[in-house]
Amino acid sequence: MSLQKKLAAKILKVGKSRIWLDPNKKKEIEEAITRADIKKLIQKGYIKVLPEKIRKKKEKRKKRVGSRKGSKYSIISRKKRWVFTVRALRKFLKELKEKNMINQETFKKTYKLVKGGMFRSKSHLKIYLEQRGLIKKVGK
Repeated sequence: MSLQKKLAAKILKVGKSRIWLDPNKKKEIEEAITRADIKKLIQKGYIKVLPEKIRKKKEKRKKRVGSRKGSKYSIISRKKRWVFTVRALRKFLKELKEKNMINQETFKKTYKLVKGGMFRSKSHLKIYLEQRGLIKKVGK
């Protein structure tokens, strides 16, 4: 049966998995060994092409925790991780400036340090500012 399926796939220009052979006409299909024989069986309707299988798009399929594979950077790229941290740090600096906890000069210097990748997280930035006495405590 594999020879007939292979020939039918070549004639119909589709993959072997899309070829349907009529199970009731198994004997006739087995006797067909030439391309001409296969073409006759296709005309009779003993061999048909199955419709294409519908596949979900990759974007729609969500990778849950159990199906993730690879290192941490294969799940979230280094660049995306960088963007998230930098955005958070810049937002934190702007909040400090609005609350008058840091002055304009300190803001500019630390903003450039954030761009240079000096700080790992918000807490790291906070420790840096406290150790250098750049942050003011606002009284209640």
